[in-house]
Amino acid sequence: MSFAKSLRCRECHREYPLAAIHVCEFCFGPLEAAYDYDAIRRNTTRESIASGPASLWRYKNLLPCDAGAAVDIGAGFTPLIRAKNLGKALGLNDLYIKNDTVNPTWSFKDRVVAVASTRARELGYEKLACASTGNLANSVSAHAAAAGMDAVVFIPHDLEAGKVLGSSIYGPTLVKVRGNYDAVNRLCAELAGSYNWAFVNVNVRPYYSEGSKTLGFEVAEQLGWRAPDHCVVPIASGSLFVKIRKGFDELAKIGLIDPPRTRMSGAQATGCSPVAVAWEEGSMNFRPQRPNTIARSLAIGNPADGYYSLVQLRDTNGACGNVSDEEIVAGMTLLAETEGIFGETAAGVTVASLKQLAERGRIGPDELTVAFITGAGFKTAEAVAEALKPPLEVDASMESFEQAYEALQKAEVPA
Repeated sequence: MSFAKSLRCRECHREYPLAAIHVCEFCFGPLEAAYDYDAIRRNTTRESIASGPASLWRYKNLLPCDAGAAVDIGAGFTPLIRAKNLGKALGLNDLYIKNDTVNPTWSFKDRVVAVASTRARELGYEKLACASTGNLANSVSAHAAAAGMDAVVFIPHDLEAGKVLGSSIYGPTLVKVRGNYDAVNRLCAELAGSYNWAFVNVNVRPYYSEGSKTLGFEVAEQLGWRAPDHCVVPIASGSLFVKIRKGFDELAKIGLIDPPRTRMSGAQATGCSPVAVAWEEGSMNFRPQRPNTIARSLAIGNPADGYYSLVQLRDTNGACGNVSDEEIVAGMTLLAETEGIFGETAAGVTVASLKQLAERGRIGPDELTVAFITGAGFKTAEAVAEALKPPLEVDASMESFEQAYEALQKAEVPA
């Protein structure tokens, strides 16, 4: 059973039934799940969570669907790694990496789709659909296959090959739309009004977005039931950024951690940085942008939670990185070379922003900081391929190897 009691408008706070709706009929504000926190508090302890499965479903009491009927392919409870090498390189003494590259379809989107697909099936839907920059399409396709549902996924026409393959393998109806993500999203918003499908990030978005807060739950539990001092999170729609903090707040509300004082900082690519630009200008109103960046998983020029991201930056004394494509590639390689994690371009945005914010004094050297790595690198291998040094090619002889290796060593010695 779920302790969710209604959907509530974020703006006017009107309440609605737990149906497939996502916009307030009165003020057009976004809806999100509201819970009976008193009941959750009575039924949830640190021990009951720890005795649960090693997945996001250990937090079932704080999710808006029935975990007993979960579409479960093993999402969540991913490693929190003490990043000593990366921290040393950046001058951060207490840095951690939340590594969501190891989810079943290699991104954090498995969290949101696990919740959305479970609720969609409860509501009687037989088709699962989405607008996606790639990772979400992969996850929707996989969860639909596991649930015995049909999948229809919509992606920009020029998406990375790895992400196209990562959806196609599960047998969905894959639709390439001529246009960027914002065009894909507009099309899906129209289709959701005509087709009786569960569009995970449209009509069932209030349930979908709740999956992101499990990252906050996990980090707090993995840190010994405490919230970190600082988080650095990539911003696309802004939902992930906002919901991680909601996770900390909910754990405090039910008495499992002390009230969080976590500073929340964002990370965006310069080629699609509406939140970062507004933040730099001191504005609470972002201007939509036309994306032009290698970080396609973050290429949402008109982010649904852009305003709420700015509110959170302000209210938590955070900051927002704004990094170039060159810095993104450097961030990907730095993460791999220091911590052995091959993250996608969004990971490069996070690491490059972490570096930028540390250099500008926006992250204290002794703050317990968690950087969120949200997708695996083989999905976007082409973005970094040309920046890597080529392999040595030798004959099968000691002499050939030694000549080539000696030449390499000489070439790598600084002038």
